[in-house]
Amino acid sequence: MQRLKTRAQFQAVLAGATVARTAHFALHRCALDLGSSAAPLFASDDVWLGAMVPKRWARRAVTRNAIKRQIYTVSAASDVGLPRAAHVVRLRAGFDRKEFVSASSDKLKGAVRAELQQLLARAARSPAPPSSRSSS
Repeated sequence: MQRLKTRAQFQAVLAGATVARTAHFALHRCALDLGSSAAPLFASDDVWLGAMVPKRWARRAVTRNAIKRQIYTVSAASDVGLPRAAHVVRLRAGFDRKEFVSASSDKLKGAVRAELQQLLARAARSPAPPSSRSSS
């Protein structure tokens, strides 16, 4: 699994379809086919993943970093089965600071992990993007 690094890569994926949503997260996907304008941004035909955790929804840096670590850890699990495409997991709502008082508690990490597993399970049920790289 490769990680998205440049702004152009993130923009290309966010312009793609939203394939799954939960209460706090959304998963965007962009196919890596040759006809796509995003194809030159991605060097290999592999699974690409980026995490987007805006300050608007997670004010403390500790919380943003903990959420990003959970995104990458859950996504790297072998049973996830993401298709060969570029993906961005985006935080779309904040976690309640009254319920999760600590910036990086085990309770928060557990809730994030459970919701990410739900998100990726929903994404696995959605159809994979068509890829024309292998049909040459």
